[in-house]
Amino acid sequence: MKGIVWLASYPKSGNTWFRIFLANLLADQPEPVDINAVGVENFGCRPNYDRALGWESSDLTQEEIFQARLDVQEELALEKNVLFKVHESFRRQLTGTPLFSRTATRAALYFLRNPLDVVLSFSHHNGKDIDNTIARMNCSDAMMAAGRDALAPQLPQPTGDWSWHVRSWLDEPGLPVMALRYEDMLARPQEVFRAACQFAGLPSEPDRVARALAHAKFENLRAQEQARGFRESAERRPFFRQGKAGGWREVLSDEQVAAIVSAHGEVMRRFGYLNADGSLPK
Repeated sequence: MKGIVWLASYPKSGNTWFRIFLANLLADQPEPVDINAVGVENFGCRPNYDRALGWESSDLTQEEIFQARLDVQEELALEKNVLFKVHESFRRQLTGTPLFSRTATRAALYFLRNPLDVVLSFSHHNGKDIDNTIARMNCSDAMMAAGRDALAPQLPQPTGDWSWHVRSWLDEPGLPVMALRYEDMLARPQEVFRAACQFAGLPSEPDRVARALAHAKFENLRAQEQARGFRESAERRPFFRQGKAGGWREVLSDEQVAAIVSAHGEVMRRFGYLNADGSLPK
């Protein structure tokens, strides 16, 4: 089938886990796929632009790169079975400009995680303290790969703040998108992963999904990383750290929790991360 399947998420929300599952699902082999050979690339990687444009994106200014995004997607959507990981919000927060083409989209899977846990994982991944990471998650003009070096391997990826990121994907009119909560992925993996595959038009036979899930167990991924490293880890910090929900309760201060809830309480309530009265679930 043609059209792009987007694996979209705010960073550290389950995207990598699903990509490794998907690599095993598509390979359908008795042994796990090497975590460093996962085929689903980040759309923001420069070679994807270069392939679609027919010339090097290093010749473009940052603004020209943004202007070319939708055309690049329309070109890539003509290929068969195109899947991309993305961390950008669907629209830029400050301008409302779309960063993704609905007509180029076959489906979008949006991975959602409690922001109280996201901040722990994101802080560890970037080597930044928790308060710095909270400020980033609350920032409307936050952007990944924001450097202006024309030779940087990844192009700029606007995220906006955490709540905007969630709403920009899940509330976009006419977008075929399915939300997958990380907590549900942990609690009911067979059900949730299979439903996601069915939604996106991917193989979804129960036995095949079960085997891919077994290959993508957290313990297996961590063992592979310890043995061979993982190319997506930052500065040799472990990428596969704990793989659980609720770790924030052991780490975050009351003030840090309040800073996140104050900024994102509405969306947290909507997706079950706060009770209806705004209190934290037990």
